[in-house]
Formats: sequence, structure tokens, C-alpha cells
Amino acid sequence: MPSTLRDALPEPFWLTQAGAPAPAAPLDGDGSADLAVVGAGYSGLWTALLAKERDPGRDVVVIEAGTAGWAASGRNGGFCSASLTHGHANGASRFPGEIDRLEKLGRQNLDEIEATITRYGIDCDFSRTGELSVATADWQLAEMRANLRPGEELLDRERVRAEVDSPTYVGGVWDADGCAMIDPARLVWGLRDACLSLGVRFHEQSPVDRIERHGAGMRLHTAGGRLGAGKVALATGAHGRLLRRLGHFVVPVYDYALMTAPLTATQLAAIGWRHRQGVGDAANQFHYYRLTADNRILWGGYDAVYYNGGRIDPAYDQREATFVTLAEHFRTTFPQLADVPFTHKWGGVIDTCSRFSSFFGTAYDGRVAYAVGYTGLGVGATRFGADVMLDLLTGSPTERTSLRMVRTKPVPFPPEPVRSAVIQLTRWSIARADDNDGRRNLWLRALDRVGLGFDS
Repeated sequence: MPSTLRDALPEPFWLTQAGAPAPAAPLDGDGSADLAVVGAGYSGLWTALLAKERDPGRDVVVIEAGTAGWAASGRNGGFCSASLTHGHANGASRFPGEIDRLEKLGRQNLDEIEATITRYGIDCDFSRTGELSVATADWQLAEMRANLRPGEELLDRERVRAEVDSPTYVGGVWDADGCAMIDPARLVWGLRDACLSLGVRFHEQSPVDRIERHGAGMRLHTAGGRLGAGKVALATGAHGRLLRRLGHFVVPVYDYALMTAPLTATQLAAIGWRHRQGVGDAANQFHYYRLTADNRILWGGYDAVYYNGGRIDPAYDQREATFVTLAEHFRTTFPQLADVPFTHKWGGVIDTCSRFSSFFGTAYDGRVAYAVGYTGLGVGATRFGADVMLDLLTGSPTERTSLRMVRTKPVPFPPEPVRSAVIQLTRWSIARADDNDGRRNLWLRALDRVGLGFDS
């Protein structure tokens, strides 16, 4: 193990910060609500907040298996992107007839997130610095050049290294306004406080193990009680097991990250990064990284690990082989920082689907709505998904519900054990493509043709 990893704590950095709220009391006995939201991550918190803003008189209850933000919402890199489709290229390939609308809606969504953070005084280090996409190989730069969009500018080696100095960079593109950096946990805690200020009720440490019809509405069962509700929004991400149909479309994939100690002024000067953008490289197995408020570097990505059978286990939050790989890649990217230690190491589950962006739907004759499949880009897109779920629960058409993205589902994954074989073969093929100047083998090209794939 590299010496820089020796003292890293095996826990998510964000969730170890001071300021976490005390958990709400578990559900105890029978209760009722107009709207029950299952899950207190970004998806659930945005749904509860927007529901109260739409109708202040609506009785909204959030019910959470753990504590607010304990899963993906408190473990991610803090990239709050305007993209609703996991990037323009992915959206344009799947929804060519409406990509311009989706891009416009995505920018509006990010603007509204910024306005909400300001309105409620949420202290989450929101900074609209944009995102720098860097090429570390000539084939990646060629793809950037071919996919350059109006208003974007291709940066050569010297110009990209003037932004962030790594000897591995050969070029890049900076989207200066389409992404904000945030503190993930503090955004969760701030949204939770905003919900409470509007009268939303919370029950935490209350896993929902069953839902059923109940009169004109639904009833949710936990170990401690039952909650009746006229409508239900499922915001459970990869942990959702309440609707069996979603298992055909969603697989849990583990992502891992490291956090460095705070950089000194000299160390930070050695790599530049004056504009503090989020950074992601353009490989298929990509890294993402950013600066924190106290000048740590979060360094994540590369490995996207699927455990055969779709298993989710807290033990998988730690994977030493991946941490070692990430540490080695960090040293290669920033040899100036070779001796900077890592203070935290962690992993978590992402809800992935075959089109790499969220999908939506209803169940129980429109009494239940869901949004799932964000594939690691849900910090911003979950707010849009919350609006979609609320639209679907009203039953009235809106601009959002008219979108093909909202009306269609991704290609389902095959059943096990074929599913595991397909995913592992695809992961192997993606790694080979990175080693072969981006050239995709016959397997990947076949998946491309049917719209079924897997990516980091």
C-alpha cells in the first residue's frame, strides 16, 4: 500500500464534518400524510421541498431508511451539473429530437438550484466554476474536437495546463457555466432544514419494507409502524426494492473516492487551479476531481465495480485494490503532489441504467411515482426528477411529462446470471478500448447498436 494511504480513514469525508443534524425519530405506530416521500437523499429532499412550495397546505412526510444523505447524496464528488442526460453527447445520441429542450431545461434547473440555495441560506459552498474536461491521450482530444459544441473552445496542451497543471494533459474543453461545485453533505443538511422550515415531517431510521394499496391511497410498512398516504414518491436510488419492475432496469455499481489533506499554498501554486473548476478526464474509465473549500483534492472514479448478482453490502464501501490504483493515478497526474497524504477513502452505490441517465414512471394506477437511474450525475438532475415525479402524481400533462426522455424507458438488463456476465464483459471491453486508442471492440459496437451498455 502506498504510504500516502496508510492513515486514510475508511469513511466518507463529507459526512464526517461537523454540523450533521440529529436524526428524526423513527416511525412509531400509524400515521398519515397527503404525500409520502421514501428516501431522504437529494431526490427525496427536492421532492418534499418542491411539493411544499407548490402547495404549502400539503402534508408531506419523508421516510428514510438511515439518515438524510447517508447514501449516494453524501458520498459523491459534489459536481452539480446542468446536464440532465449525463452529458450532451449521451443525450443527443438518445434523444436527438429534443436535446436542445433538455439542455435548456437543464440550465434552468441549475439556475433554480442556485436560487433555492440563496433563498434558504443553504451554506454548502456552492460555486459555479464550471467543469474542465481534459484529454490525456490524442484520441480523446480528437473526439473532443469532433464533438465541440457552439460556444465551446478547444484548449491546447499549453492552455489547459495553464488552468490545471498536469504533465498528462494534451488538451481540453472548459464549460465555464454548466456545472457548480458544492459540498454534498451540507447541501443535504441545508435542504433538510429548508423542508423542516416549510412543515415537512421526517422519520429516519425507518426502512420501508412493503407498500400496498390502502383505500384511495397507499400504505407504507416499516418495522415500527405504518404510514398511509394519498400519493407516494419513491426516491430510493440503487437501494430501492419496493417496485419489482425497477429491478429489470437498474443495477447497483460501486464508485470509489479519496480525499487528500489540505494543500499548502505552495502545493496549490504548483498545480495552478486558480479558477477551481471541477475536472474530469475523457477516458472511458475516467477520473473526476475537485478542490474543497479548505483546498483538499477529492480524487475519484476510474473503477466502476459491479458485484455479481447486484449485491449491495456495507463491506463493499471499502476496496483496497481500487484505492491503491486511485492513489497511483493521482501521483501520475500530479507528480508535484506525490507526497500529499490521503485522509479519507470511501465508496458507495450508484443507480445505473442502460441509457446512463434517469428514467421515470408511475405504479399503482398513478398513486406512486419514481425517478431512478441517474448513473452518478444526480446532484443537479434529481431536482428535475423531483419535478417530474410531482407532475406525474398530479396526472396532468406538463412540458416535462411530454418529453420522450420522460415517456420512455431504457433497454432492460438481462436476468442473472447473464446480466453479470454481460456487465463484466463490458467492463473488460471498456478497459481494452482505453488501452487501444479508444477503439471499441465488436462487443461494445454491438451494445451501441441496441442501446445497451455500461460505463464508468
